[in-house]
Amino acid sequence: MFKVTTLDAEFELLPDESLLAGLERTNHAVEYQCRSGYCGSCRVKLLAGRVSYREMPMAFIAEGEVLACCCVLESDVAVGCRLRADGTDGKGGDK
Repeated sequence: MFKVTTLDAEFELLPDESLLAGLERTNHAVEYQCRSGYCGSCRVKLLAGRVSYREMPMAFIAEGEVLACCCVLESDVAVGCRLRADGTDGKGGDK
């Protein structure tokens, strides 16, 4: 399992877990909509590490950015994402 370091925490991805799912599971503030690389809402800064994509996403990805919904970690990574400060689960409800 690869380790993910954010601006506030560290965690390991579970088997077959996407970066987006791991960020959600650990209560990080990350936006999403399509979960398939079309919209680009889940774009986060890649501060360190390597990722790849099974298929190139349709959304634009700038240098130093990744789409958390569909990237595949190739190493431990560091991403520019913070823990949620509002105590919600990111879907409009309480944890």
